[in-house]
Amino acid sequence: MVKKPIVTADEAVKLIKEGDAVMVGGFLGCGSPTGLIAALEKRGTGKLTLICNDCAMYNPKTGDMNGVAPLVAKKRFSVAVVSHIGTNPEIQRQMNEGETDVRLVPQGTLAERIRAAGAGLGGVLTPTGLGTEVQDGKKVVEVDGVKFLLEKALKGDVALIRAKKADKSGNCVYDKSGRNFNPLMAMACDTVIVEADEIVEIGELDPEVVVTPSVFVTHIVQGRK
Repeated sequence: MVKKPIVTADEAVKLIKEGDAVMVGGFLGCGSPTGLIAALEKRGTGKLTLICNDCAMYNPKTGDMNGVAPLVAKKRFSVAVVSHIGTNPEIQRQMNEGETDVRLVPQGTLAERIRAAGAGLGGVLTPTGLGTEVQDGKKVVEVDGVKFLLEKALKGDVALIRAKKADKSGNCVYDKSGRNFNPLMAMACDTVIVEADEIVEIGELDPEVVVTPSVFVTHIVQGRK
């Protein structure tokens, strides 16, 4: 297997250009690549499109935040494609004030749209959202007398994901629920940067437990201790 570049978080986020669509793994911060998020915040790249399950958690009274919340607070995203924003009052404010284009997508639909992009599909058919605002502007397809919404595949430019372990070729395994959206996003972007808690030699990972094969990974970053 070919070894993938092992770079620092600061070097990795230089691959993200202004205006890119960035997928970030995690569920309320669980499974989010915190080192890469911190490096991207420091670099200051803006006008990004965020594709993530949520906007993580932010407490304006204490300043405590996790996941992508620091980037949201700095208004680095012009568009946010997420399944919910209920735990981050700052993105709610930005949406209500028209500062950020927030596009809410049902969670299962979001996962399937990302999966479709990784599988090379044009989209998926789902009944979720029929007869609601979710349907606005979308094509309705009837199959065997049942109506579905056509939800187009959702592709990104760069994926920032987190793994429990990665070998030096980029094979990845995850830590329980920290897996969440990470494997799907690794398949749906041209550039995939994995922040691994531990980097091991090629051959040390049991092939039976590898979730994301090395073919999807372009760069590896050692996670922060």
